[in-house]
This record gives sequence, C-alpha cells and structure tokens, in this order.
Amino acid sequence: MRICLALVLSAVVSATALVSTQSKAVRVRVQTELGDIVIEVDPVKAPGTTANFLKYVDAGHYDGGIFHRTVKIEVIQAGVNPDRAKEGFPAIPLERTSVTGILHKDSVVSMARGAPDSATSGWFVCINDQPSLDFGGNRNPDGQGFGAFGRVVTGMDVVRKIQAAPSSTTRTTNTEAQRLTPPIKILKVARVP
Repeated sequence: MRICLALVLSAVVSATALVSTQSKAVRVRVQTELGDIVIEVDPVKAPGTTANFLKYVDAGHYDGGIFHRTVKIEVIQAGVNPDRAKEGFPAIPLERTSVTGILHKDSVVSMARGAPDSATSGWFVCINDQPSLDFGGNRNPDGQGFGAFGRVVTGMDVVRKIQAAPSSTTRTTNTEAQRLTPPIKILKVARVP
C-alpha cells in the first residue's frame, strides 16, 4: 500500500513539474550579424506554434539562417539556413489571434504562412502595431490572420536596424516586399538558459 501511494505521489509530482515547465514562457536568443534579439515565446496561449518554433530552434535549423525580407506593413521576416530548407517539419495548424489573444502589436513575433494551416519555419517580427495581421484583418484575402506566439523582449533596436538595411522591391500577387540585399545573417539561435 505504501509503495503504491509513493508511486502515485511520485507520478503526481512528475506530472506537475512537466506542466509547470511547459507553462512557463521560454526565451530564445537570436544572434545576428547586427546584434542580438531575445524573444519570449508563449507556450500557454500559443502552444502549437511555440512548440513548432522551438523544434526548429532545438534542431539548429535557424543557425546560419537569414532575415531575408521586410514588408511595407513593417515586419522583418526570417527563415532557416537555406542549406537546411528541405529538412523542415510538417506544416502546423493556424492558431488564430481570436483564440490566442496575442495580437500583432509592436515587437510581437508571428509565423509566416501562405494558406491557413501552412506555416512551417518562417517567422517575422512586427514593427509598430499591425492589426491587419490579426484574425479578421485584411492582409490575406482569407481573413484568418497569422499565428502570433511571442514577443521581442530585448533587441528591438536590432530589429529596426534590419528593417533599415538595403533592400530591393519585388511585387507578388497580393504584396509588395523588399528583399534585403544582402540578407542579414543569423549566426545562432538557442534557448536562453
């Protein structure tokens, strides 16, 4: 009886510890050639998007990656190391801002996507408030918005330096984007202990 009670108590303590670590915000340092950016991701409000981003971080896919574009709506977009682009993970379901409550305000970090449920590894940082990226916004014809999952806690000065870097304008179907020329190199991305 005591052994059974001890096992149950041990299981409860382990489960509580697991939930506790999963419910805490996680910080990630993005080291770029222009300086460091520290992002705090939210595994409570955006668990799927956060887990996806951290999967790419932990696998080292962003090491050697690039900030490759800026958009007139004032975001900078990053991607994985181009040599690892074909090693990605499956697309994830879109966690809409109407569910998470994480709106595209200044410094918010979000996943890039085409169609809903198509986000993989690309992510971006908002500069100033960008309500057109929220659920119901007009940035995409589908009105579903983007999956915001965290925010920059230090390094918005670096984000603005990246946004101000030289670029060339390209036009796609529904957007005008500026390709950073040359792209800004990401040296390393890792969790902050």
